Amino acid sequence: MASSQANLEKMHLRQSYRNLWHTDIMGTMRADFPYCCLALWCGPCVSYMLRKRALYNDMSRYVCCAGYMPCSGRCGESRCPEFCLATEVFLCFGNSVASTRFLLQDEFNIQTTQCDNCIIGFMVCLQQVACIFSIVAAIVGSEELSEASQILNCMSDLVYWTVCACMQTQHKIEMDKRDGKFGPQPMAVPPVQQMSRIDQPTPPPAGYAPQPAYGQPYGSYPPPDQGYPPAGYPQGGAYPPPGYPPQGSYPPPQGSYPPQGYPAK
Repeated sequence: MASSQANLEKMHLRQSYRNLWHTDIMGTMRADFPYCCLALWCGPCVSYMLRKRALYNDMSRYVCCAGYMPCSGRCGESRCPEFCLATEVFLCFGNSVASTRFLLQDEFNIQTTQCDNCIIGFMVCLQQVACIFSIVAAIVGSEELSEASQILNCMSDLVYWTVCACMQTQHKIEMDKRDGKFGPQPMAVPPVQQMSRIDQPTPPPAGYAPQPAYGQPYGSYPPPDQGYPPAGYPQGGAYPPPGYPPQGSYPPPQGSYPPQGYPAK
Protein backbone atom coordinates (compact mmCIF):
# COMPACT_ATOMS: atom_id res chain seq x y z
CA MET A 1 0.00 0.00 0.00
CA ALA A 2 2.82 2.38 0.85
CA SER A 3 4.56 1.77 -2.50
CA SER A 4 1.28 2.34 -4.39
CA GLN A 5 0.76 5.61 -2.57
CA ALA A 6 4.33 6.66 -3.38
CA ASN A 7 3.78 5.86 -7.06
CA LEU A 8 0.61 7.95 -7.09
CA GLU A 9 2.47 10.84 -5.53
CA LYS A 10 5.16 10.49 -8.19
CA MET A 11 2.53 10.58 -10.93
CA HIS A 12 1.04 13.79 -9.52
CA LEU A 13 4.50 15.29 -9.11
CA ARG A 14 5.38 14.38 -12.70
CA GLN A 15 2.60 16.69 -13.91
CA SER A 16 4.49 19.68 -12.51
CA TYR A 17 7.69 18.97 -14.46
CA ARG A 18 8.73 21.79 -16.80
CA ASN A 19 11.57 20.36 -18.91
CA LEU A 20 10.86 18.84 -22.33
CA TRP A 21 12.26 15.89 -24.22
CA HIS A 22 15.05 16.82 -26.59
CA THR A 23 12.99 15.25 -29.41
CA ASP A 24 9.28 14.48 -29.39
CA ILE A 25 7.93 11.15 -30.58
CA MET A 26 6.98 12.50 -34.01
CA GLY A 27 10.53 13.74 -34.62
CA THR A 28 12.46 10.64 -33.58
CA MET A 29 12.53 9.07 -37.07
CA ARG A 30 13.98 12.23 -38.48
CA ALA A 31 16.44 12.64 -35.60
CA ASP A 32 17.85 9.07 -35.59
CA PHE A 33 16.25 6.85 -38.22
CA PRO A 34 18.79 3.94 -38.01
CA TYR A 35 18.30 3.57 -34.27
CA CYS A 36 14.53 3.76 -34.70
CA CYS A 37 14.73 0.81 -37.11
CA LEU A 38 16.91 -1.09 -34.65
CA ALA A 39 14.37 -0.46 -31.87
CA LEU A 40 11.58 -1.65 -34.15
CA TRP A 41 13.18 -4.99 -35.06
CA CYS A 42 15.05 -5.67 -31.79
CA GLY A 43 12.87 -3.97 -29.20
CA PRO A 44 13.74 -6.13 -26.15
CA CYS A 45 17.49 -5.89 -26.80
CA VAL A 46 17.29 -2.12 -27.15
CA SER A 47 15.20 -1.91 -23.98
CA TYR A 48 17.89 -3.88 -22.11
CA MET A 49 20.68 -1.56 -23.32
CA LEU A 50 18.72 1.61 -22.58
CA ARG A 51 17.81 0.55 -19.03
CA LYS A 52 21.40 -0.34 -18.28
CA ARG A 53 22.54 2.98 -19.71
CA ALA A 54 19.89 4.87 -17.74
CA LEU A 55 21.40 3.33 -14.60
CA TYR A 56 24.85 4.62 -15.69
CA ASN A 57 25.90 0.98 -16.28
CA ASP A 58 25.67 0.32 -12.55
CA MET A 59 23.52 -2.80 -12.31
CA SER A 60 23.69 -2.75 -8.53
CA ARG A 61 21.04 -0.02 -8.76
CA TYR A 62 18.70 -2.18 -10.83
CA VAL A 63 15.18 -2.83 -9.54
CA CYS A 64 12.55 -4.67 -11.53
CA CYS A 65 10.50 -2.17 -13.57
CA ALA A 66 12.56 0.63 -11.98
CA GLY A 67 10.51 0.38 -8.81
CA TYR A 68 7.20 1.43 -10.43
CA MET A 69 5.43 -1.95 -10.20
CA PRO A 70 4.20 -4.00 -7.19
CA CYS A 71 6.72 -6.75 -8.04
CA SER A 72 9.65 -4.34 -7.83
CA GLY A 73 12.29 -5.40 -5.34
CA ARG A 74 10.76 -8.87 -4.85
CA CYS A 75 12.32 -10.77 -7.76
CA GLY A 76 15.83 -11.32 -6.43
CA GLU A 77 17.31 -8.46 -8.46
CA SER A 78 20.24 -8.00 -6.10
CA ARG A 79 21.52 -11.54 -6.71
CA CYS A 80 21.38 -11.56 -10.50
CA PRO A 81 20.35 -8.17 -11.92
CA GLU A 82 21.36 -8.97 -15.52
CA PHE A 83 19.17 -12.06 -15.67
CA CYS A 84 16.24 -10.22 -14.05
CA LEU A 85 16.53 -7.35 -16.52
CA ALA A 86 16.63 -9.79 -19.46
CA THR A 87 13.50 -11.49 -18.12
CA GLU A 88 11.78 -8.13 -17.71
CA VAL A 89 12.45 -6.88 -21.24
CA PHE A 90 11.31 -10.13 -22.88
CA LEU A 91 8.29 -10.99 -20.73
CA CYS A 92 7.14 -7.45 -19.83
CA PHE A 93 8.40 -5.44 -22.78
CA GLY A 94 5.83 -2.65 -22.52
CA ASN A 95 6.46 -2.19 -18.81
CA SER A 96 10.21 -2.11 -19.36
CA VAL A 97 9.90 0.72 -21.91
CA ALA A 98 7.51 2.68 -19.69
CA SER A 99 9.74 2.16 -16.62
CA THR A 100 12.80 3.52 -18.41
CA ARG A 101 10.72 6.48 -19.51
CA PHE A 102 9.54 7.22 -15.96
CA LEU A 103 13.10 6.84 -14.70
CA LEU A 104 14.39 9.49 -17.09
CA GLN A 105 11.46 11.80 -16.44
CA ASP A 106 11.99 11.70 -12.69
CA GLU A 107 15.74 12.24 -13.05
CA PHE A 108 15.55 15.26 -15.37
CA ASN A 109 12.07 16.63 -14.52
CA ILE A 110 10.80 16.00 -18.06
CA GLN A 111 7.17 16.35 -18.93
CA THR A 112 5.43 14.63 -21.82
CA THR A 113 3.93 16.94 -24.42
CA GLN A 114 0.24 16.83 -25.31
CA CYS A 115 1.06 15.37 -28.72
CA ASP A 116 3.05 12.52 -27.18
CA ASN A 117 0.24 11.86 -24.70
CA CYS A 118 -2.26 11.65 -27.56
CA ILE A 119 -0.08 9.16 -29.46
CA ILE A 120 0.41 6.95 -26.38
CA GLY A 121 -3.29 7.18 -25.50
CA PHE A 122 -4.30 6.24 -29.05
CA MET A 123 -2.02 3.20 -28.90
CA VAL A 124 -3.57 2.03 -25.60
CA CYS A 125 -7.16 2.64 -26.75
CA LEU A 126 -6.58 0.80 -30.03
CA GLN A 127 -5.25 -2.23 -28.14
CA GLN A 128 -8.29 -2.25 -25.87
CA VAL A 129 -10.72 -1.96 -28.79
CA ALA A 130 -8.96 -4.81 -30.61
CA CYS A 131 -9.16 -6.96 -27.48
CA ILE A 132 -12.89 -6.23 -27.09
CA PHE A 133 -13.56 -7.08 -30.73
CA SER A 134 -11.68 -10.37 -30.36
CA ILE A 135 -13.76 -11.34 -27.31
CA VAL A 136 -17.03 -10.41 -29.00
CA ALA A 137 -16.06 -12.29 -32.18
CA ALA A 138 -15.22 -15.39 -30.15
CA ILE A 139 -18.56 -15.24 -28.32
CA VAL A 140 -20.78 -14.49 -31.31
CA GLY A 141 -18.91 -16.64 -33.82
CA SER A 142 -19.45 -14.19 -36.68
CA GLU A 143 -16.94 -14.31 -39.51
CA GLU A 144 -17.32 -10.58 -40.18
CA LEU A 145 -16.52 -9.72 -36.57
CA SER A 146 -13.66 -12.21 -36.57
CA GLU A 147 -12.13 -10.58 -39.67
CA ALA A 148 -12.66 -7.12 -38.18
CA SER A 149 -10.97 -8.21 -34.94
CA GLN A 150 -8.01 -9.60 -36.85
CA ILE A 151 -7.62 -6.33 -38.77
CA LEU A 152 -7.81 -4.36 -35.54
CA ASN A 153 -5.26 -6.67 -33.91
CA CYS A 154 -2.85 -6.13 -36.80
CA MET A 155 -3.35 -2.38 -36.64
CA SER A 156 -2.89 -2.29 -32.85
CA ASP A 157 0.28 -4.39 -33.07
CA LEU A 158 1.70 -2.16 -35.79
CA VAL A 159 0.94 1.00 -33.82
CA TYR A 160 2.26 -0.57 -30.60
CA TRP A 161 5.63 -1.60 -31.98
CA THR A 162 6.04 1.65 -33.91
CA VAL A 163 5.27 3.85 -30.90
CA CYS A 164 7.53 1.75 -28.64
CA ALA A 165 10.38 2.06 -31.16
CA CYS A 166 9.92 5.83 -31.32
CA MET A 167 9.76 6.09 -27.53
CA GLN A 168 13.00 4.12 -27.14
CA THR A 169 14.68 6.32 -29.73
CA GLN A 170 13.47 9.32 -27.76
CA HIS A 171 15.06 7.88 -24.61
CA LYS A 172 18.32 7.20 -26.43
CA ILE A 173 18.52 10.76 -27.77
CA GLU A 174 17.84 12.16 -24.30
CA MET A 175 20.70 10.12 -22.83
CA ASP A 176 22.95 11.24 -25.69
CA LYS A 177 22.17 14.77 -24.59
CA ARG A 178 22.86 13.83 -20.96
CA ASP A 179 26.23 12.29 -21.83
CA GLY A 180 27.30 15.23 -24.03
CA LYS A 181 27.47 13.28 -27.29
CA PHE A 182 26.05 16.04 -29.46
CA GLY A 183 29.22 18.16 -29.33
CA PRO A 184 29.42 21.93 -29.84
CA GLN A 185 26.93 23.51 -32.17
CA PRO A 186 28.42 25.04 -35.34
CA MET A 187 26.30 28.15 -35.06
CA ALA A 188 24.73 29.60 -31.96
CA VAL A 189 21.14 30.73 -31.94
CA PRO A 190 21.03 34.55 -32.13
CA PRO A 191 19.91 36.27 -28.93
CA VAL A 192 16.32 37.32 -28.56
CA GLN A 193 15.81 40.88 -29.73
CA GLN A 194 14.42 43.30 -27.21
CA MET A 195 12.55 46.54 -27.75
CA SER A 196 13.76 49.68 -26.11
CA ARG A 197 11.54 51.05 -23.37
CA ILE A 198 11.16 54.61 -22.24
CA ASP A 199 12.03 53.70 -18.68
CA GLN A 200 15.43 52.35 -19.71
CA PRO A 201 18.29 54.91 -19.73
CA THR A 202 20.15 52.82 -22.30
CA PRO A 203 18.43 50.54 -24.83
CA PRO A 204 19.51 46.88 -24.59
CA PRO A 205 22.03 45.71 -27.22
CA ALA A 206 20.61 43.70 -30.11
CA GLY A 207 23.55 41.92 -31.67
CA TYR A 208 26.00 44.78 -31.19
CA ALA A 209 28.44 45.69 -28.49
CA PRO A 210 26.89 47.87 -25.77
CA GLN A 211 27.38 51.57 -26.44
CA PRO A 212 28.25 54.13 -23.71
CA ALA A 213 25.45 56.23 -22.34
CA TYR A 214 25.08 59.88 -23.38
CA GLY A 215 27.51 62.16 -21.58
CA GLN A 216 30.19 59.52 -21.09
CA PRO A 217 33.42 59.29 -23.12
CA TYR A 218 33.21 57.29 -26.32
CA GLY A 219 36.34 55.25 -26.84
CA SER A 220 39.39 57.42 -26.16
CA TYR A 221 37.82 60.81 -27.02
CA PRO A 222 37.94 63.18 -25.21
CA PRO A 223 40.99 62.12 -23.18
CA PRO A 224 40.44 61.55 -19.49
CA ASP A 225 40.74 64.51 -17.18
CA GLN A 226 44.39 64.90 -16.25
CA GLY A 227 44.05 68.21 -14.48
CA TYR A 228 44.47 71.77 -15.71
CA PRO A 229 46.80 73.24 -16.70
CA PRO A 230 48.56 70.29 -18.27
CA ALA A 231 51.95 69.19 -17.11
CA GLY A 232 54.70 71.53 -18.35
CA TYR A 233 52.71 74.70 -17.94
CA PRO A 234 53.46 77.00 -15.02
CA GLN A 235 51.22 76.57 -12.02
CA GLY A 236 49.28 79.41 -10.46
CA GLY A 237 51.37 82.16 -8.85
CA ALA A 238 54.32 81.53 -11.14
CA TYR A 239 53.67 84.21 -13.77
CA PRO A 240 55.66 85.31 -15.56
CA PRO A 241 57.25 81.96 -15.99
CA PRO A 242 60.60 81.62 -14.34
CA GLY A 243 63.48 82.47 -16.64
CA TYR A 244 61.44 84.78 -18.92
CA PRO A 245 62.74 87.34 -19.66
CA PRO A 246 66.29 86.86 -18.37
CA GLN A 247 66.91 88.69 -15.13
CA GLY A 248 68.55 92.13 -15.62
CA SER A 249 67.87 92.30 -19.38
CA TYR A 250 64.65 94.33 -19.23
CA PRO A 251 64.17 97.26 -18.84
CA PRO A 252 67.61 98.37 -20.02
CA PRO A 253 69.74 100.07 -17.39
CA GLN A 254 69.89 103.88 -17.21
CA GLY A 255 72.24 105.43 -19.69
CA SER A 256 72.01 102.57 -22.10
CA TYR A 257 69.15 104.06 -24.08
CA PRO A 258 68.97 104.44 -27.01
CA PRO A 259 70.51 101.18 -27.93
CA GLN A 260 73.80 101.10 -29.61
CA GLY A 261 73.68 101.99 -33.27
CA TYR A 262 71.06 104.71 -32.91
CA PRO A 263 72.15 108.37 -33.06
CA ALA A 264 72.07 110.17 -29.72
CA LYS A 265 70.18 113.45 -29.45
